[in-house]
Amino acid sequence: MTRADDATLRITEVFTSLQGEALSQGFPTVFIRLTGCPLRCGYCDSAYAFHGGSQLVISSLLDQVSRTGVTRVCVTGGEPLAQPNCHLLLTALCDAGYDVSLETSGAIDIEPVDPRVSIVLDVKTPGSGEAHRNRIENYPLLKHKDQVKAVITNNDDLAWFELFCDQHSDLLNAGTIWVSPSYGEMDLEVMARWVIAQKGRFRFQLQLHKHIWGEEAGH
Repeated sequence: MTRADDATLRITEVFTSLQGEALSQGFPTVFIRLTGCPLRCGYCDSAYAFHGGSQLVISSLLDQVSRTGVTRVCVTGGEPLAQPNCHLLLTALCDAGYDVSLETSGAIDIEPVDPRVSIVLDVKTPGSGEAHRNRIENYPLLKHKDQVKAVITNNDDLAWFELFCDQHSDLLNAGTIWVSPSYGEMDLEVMARWVIAQKGRFRFQLQLHKHIWGEEAGH
């Protein structure tokens, strides 16, 4: 049997930046971007992670994270859960004492995820082109420390997401439900007024890293 620290993952990049979204926005964070994704969202900002990458052992990744001196780690993609050994990585990072978050499309089962991990789970809107991939069986598994995110491309996405949340109340198990405008697409004022009208049901977020570095990889 392969030991967890000898297990391998295909990795696109490991870098340190500011967390650009979610509850830990603004904190220095180490990002481990896994290669590969079964989805093809129209607004995807990391299509370069669909292919390629390098095969790395988990112990090497832990060494890289340790050298940064940063205590927050975000495992992202692509879709990180598309690689089964992602679960071994998440547990190894938690065992090492890091504050670990996972960004996932919501299309793959989250039940095996280490309970110490904070999950940021996407709900795919029609504007993504992948709304049919939403795995509603994940929603009852959400915990208060988890978060839900919907990327909004237009007014139709806003109306759809409001109705979707009405139909799937298990989403409310998550501590925070974010709506995030698709960068350069959604009218920010229209979306802000919609969030205000929801009276605290959702939180508006801008992707901080994109306003600093744009679409540049590694940030």
